Amino acid sequence: MKTFSYTITDEIGIHARPAGLLAKKAKEFESVCTIEKGGKSVNITKLMGLGVKQGDTVTVTCEGADEDKASEALKAFFEETL
Repeated sequence: MKTFSYTITDEIGIHARPAGLLAKKAKEFESVCTIEKGGKSVNITKLMGLGVKQGDTVTVTCEGADEDKASEALKAFFEETL
């Protein structure tokens, strides 16, 4: 299991467009990836319900055969996009 935390810097937070791109990125891997905010955890492909805003810190967990690659790719996505 690989985990990382990230504080959202995008002024709008995670809205529809980056959420869709993030879900697409996560689907490239076999690993199951989840995102957690404020004690609530969901599959990363269904993160819109979390209402992630600028300044919120989220924790992403990837677990599976390619968890290292999945975690690295998602962390890079967060750093470049959010």
